[in-house]
Amino acid sequence: MPKFITEDDIEQSIIKKLISDEFNYNYIICNSDPAKQEDLNDGTERRNKRECVLPSVLKKSLTKINPSISVEQLQLIINSLTDDFSDSDIFTKNYELYNKIRNGIKINIIQDDKEDFDIVKLIDYDNPENNDFTVVSQMWIQGRYYWRRPDLIIFINGLPLVFIELKNSVVKVKEAYDDNLTNYKKDIPNLFAFNQICVLSNGLETRLGAFNASYDYFFEWLKSSEEDVIDREKIHEDGLSVNYLISGLLRKEILLDYIENFIMFDNQKYKIIAKNHQFLGVNNLIESVRNREELQGKLGVFWHTQGSGKSYSMVFFTRKVRKKIPGNFSFLIITDRQE
Repeated sequence: MPKFITEDDIEQSIIKKLISDEFNYNYIICNSDPAKQEDLNDGTERRNKRECVLPSVLKKSLTKINPSISVEQLQLIINSLTDDFSDSDIFTKNYELYNKIRNGIKINIIQDDKEDFDIVKLIDYDNPENNDFTVVSQMWIQGRYYWRRPDLIIFINGLPLVFIELKNSVVKVKEAYDDNLTNYKKDIPNLFAFNQICVLSNGLETRLGAFNASYDYFFEWLKSSEEDVIDREKIHEDGLSVNYLISGLLRKEILLDYIENFIMFDNQKYKIIAKNHQFLGVNNLIESVRNREELQGKLGVFWHTQGSGKSYSMVFFTRKVRKKIPGNFSFLIITDRQE
């Protein structure tokens, strides 16, 4: 019989792993006491509790990774990122902000007395250690009508990109979706303007998905490589599912790769994030492209079962090649679907 695991057990296990030398995250532990929900002295240095970014971390990080950009221009961008988006359409805002997170923000500059432009990077994807990764526990957020306190949020350069909600092991993971995530999206939409991954776990089972996806589209992440042999029943029984997620996805370089190359918006209507097998398969194919001369152009066969998202995998692959591999590539994608 699966052992009983409390929410706090899972939370402390995640924090301990992420702040270890292996992962090297920073961390902030806020006070979960409802009497302290309005106290600004919670370690996040926010100006108010509606704010969902870490403003000091954001300013320090953008200054570090954009040394050629003036303080004034960076401050304008910081001001725009710390806006209250509660009255916006959050899906549309999420799409807009994702493009900025992935591609940077174009600004006009004067160089050599001529008008020019530069790109302000929100994340340095080429140098993972050049970014600030911070896990924050029990951060109170003021919503339209209610206060909410997510269990864990992972911030990259002060932006809340990963949401983690936990339940005791005797509670089904779906309840974290129905009772928490659903209400949080309604009550503190500001948090989800930046969100890229939502994680739900009761220790025995851990699932992730896009913030706007139905629960049916939340999936497990149990493999770090395609060669891994997974005993799903034993992982669930031993309460190790969240450890597989951390090791397989939350390492700095892997998480940045995922955010940059494995998130897309289908016709700006649906947010699609890659499943475990898509991420591994596409990255194996990317390695073949990088080694194409040695392989004499024989990149291999990309095979998945029916309904596993092969078409989306090819789009992820195309986007990553165009973003990360130098060359003048042409792609022809043929599908038997109407979408």
